[in-house]
Amino acid sequence: MMHWILLPFSIIYGIVVFIRNKLFDTGWIKSKSFDIPVINIGNISVGGTGKTPHTEYLISILNKYKIAVVSRGYKRKTKGFVEASTNSKVTDVGDEPLQIKQKFSNITVVVDEKRVHAVENLLNKQNKPDVILLDDAYQHRYIKPGLNILLVDYNRPIFKDFILPVGRLREPAHNSKRADIIIFTKCPDSLTPIDFNLLKKEMHIFPYQKVFFTTFKYGNIIPIFNEDLKIISTENLSGKDILVVSGIANPKPLYKKLLETDASITMLQFSDHHEFTKNDIKKIIADFNQIKSDNKILLCTEKDAVRFKTNNISNELIELPFYYLPIEVTFLNNQEKEFADTINKYMSRYKLKANL
Repeated sequence: MMHWILLPFSIIYGIVVFIRNKLFDTGWIKSKSFDIPVINIGNISVGGTGKTPHTEYLISILNKYKIAVVSRGYKRKTKGFVEASTNSKVTDVGDEPLQIKQKFSNITVVVDEKRVHAVENLLNKQNKPDVILLDDAYQHRYIKPGLNILLVDYNRPIFKDFILPVGRLREPAHNSKRADIIIFTKCPDSLTPIDFNLLKKEMHIFPYQKVFFTTFKYGNIIPIFNEDLKIISTENLSGKDILVVSGIANPKPLYKKLLETDASITMLQFSDHHEFTKNDIKKIIADFNQIKSDNKILLCTEKDAVRFKTNNISNELIELPFYYLPIEVTFLNNQEKEFADTINKYMSRYKLKANL
């Protein structure tokens, strides 16, 4: 939804962004390069393009190397350089970095609002990484990545959007030209080759850019707290009453998926990265108790589950049938091999010893 009354503010914001980018482009503000593979995964629009699942997919491709993920740790309560552990709290490192660390305990995950400082710290370590993944650093520009991956939500294409605050763009859509790889995310399975070509045409793809199309594959529903509860297949949700608690930027794909299961769905939506309070927990429990069914469950996303698990106000939820729904990235048009080959070709430029 465009808020055209805010157009004067968008013009001012756009001028500031234009000047900033020009200062980087002309070298007045320096971008630092590192003699190590650095891959950025970012976006131009605000929130909800699927950065974390795509970062996890990259980690699975690069698992033979020593990997470090660098994030600013959005909404954390700490400052400076912090290395995540599997026992960290969301308030220490942020929900997405913690999710990645808990899922891939063998990799290094750090947060720092100054990403150059974070990379320098990592490279000064005795056991320094072979490759660094920058989370959400497309606009950062103080680091020049060797490979720049731009994510574009198929349902909110940047070429049909406008810059903040009228629209949801952090910078004009034409700055997609900085990307080496463009991935259209959250695509429907039904896309045809004609659809692929039309999207490429509308994005004004340059010859040096590779374009991929992905969708989300939903896994089994997993209990958050009570390990005695059984894992539930999404195919076995028919007849259930589900209260979905969402604290992500765009829960529509999740809602659409659940509607396909013939379950009865009630949505309770919070803002992205929401920090759940005691009053929120009371609201969740009250709404759940209002559902008059013996076959009901609570459900949230994997990112929300990380926040609930590390939040000491969640004790009241432990006894409830509370689950999360994990997602994985799937490439359309049999592009998995081409994407992996593109990443491995980039890595082959560096003389690295894989952890075989």
